[in-house]
Amino acid sequence: MASSLAGLKNPNDLYVGMLRSRTVADALIAQFDLMKVYDTKSPELARKTLATNTIISSGKDGIISIDVEGEDRKMVAPMANAYVATLIKLTNELALTDASQRRMFFGRQLEDAKTKLANAETRLKGALDTHGVISVDSDSRAIVEMVGRVRGQISAKEIQLSSMQAFVTSNNPEHRRVREELNSLRAELGRLENGRPLASQPTTGGTKQVGLDNIKVLRDVKYYQMLYELLAKQFEMARLDEARESALVQVLDSAIEPELKVKPARAKMVVISALLAFLLTCGIALLIELKEKMLRVPEYAAQWARLKSILRFR
Repeated sequence: MASSLAGLKNPNDLYVGMLRSRTVADALIAQFDLMKVYDTKSPELARKTLATNTIISSGKDGIISIDVEGEDRKMVAPMANAYVATLIKLTNELALTDASQRRMFFGRQLEDAKTKLANAETRLKGALDTHGVISVDSDSRAIVEMVGRVRGQISAKEIQLSSMQAFVTSNNPEHRRVREELNSLRAELGRLENGRPLASQPTTGGTKQVGLDNIKVLRDVKYYQMLYELLAKQFEMARLDEARESALVQVLDSAIEPELKVKPARAKMVVISALLAFLLTCGIALLIELKEKMLRVPEYAAQWARLKSILRFR
């Protein structure tokens, strides 16, 4: 039975290759217990039998057709549909498009930033529990928080730039724009750190130093907070782009139970058998007639008698 599906964005050869892959074959073998159906104890033989009974073709119209043959008419349609379901599952799991690759990249970075943010918050809580809330001047606090935010923006831009390098060249307008924004943020961070560094703050007592230490821990929290927020935005944008491209595979015609048998083709077998029998009969009749004609010639008759005697002797 046949099942058809359409590939929209990517070349159809990619989907045909995936449908013929060992991963898809093993999924169908497990789902339909094909080792038992094909009466084999070897998964490799089961894959070969499945491949023999399956025809996967891609037309110029962008339609991929899947034909599955088998002895059980109630099984072939579910198997053809299972090919499609397994392919759709694979396309959802694998990063086949730029958007899905960006989504996976930012997803990993987001998880890493989340872990580091949690660790920084734990350190801040420990510092506050140990030393309590110690106030410092508002200028120092503002500068520290600003430095943390700018550092977070820089890290987010660096990650974004790294993700773009896998898909575009350095001459791409979007790549140049992100690079310029990164340079601007680095320049701003340099101005903030060189304008009033923490090291120049007076430390006329342990209380003042503890307060600055707490602010430094708070700076790390602000940094990872900003980094997490920016990565979350990038991840969401990639996820939305992937959702717009998610209609890569659409089912056009689901497989249904076949009405007619494909094989064995009994009518064709009968015709071929009758034709072969006719040709064989004609051939035998010609040989008999040729033999009789040859036996009428004394020389050939003597040779034939000699041959018969030799064969009889043996």
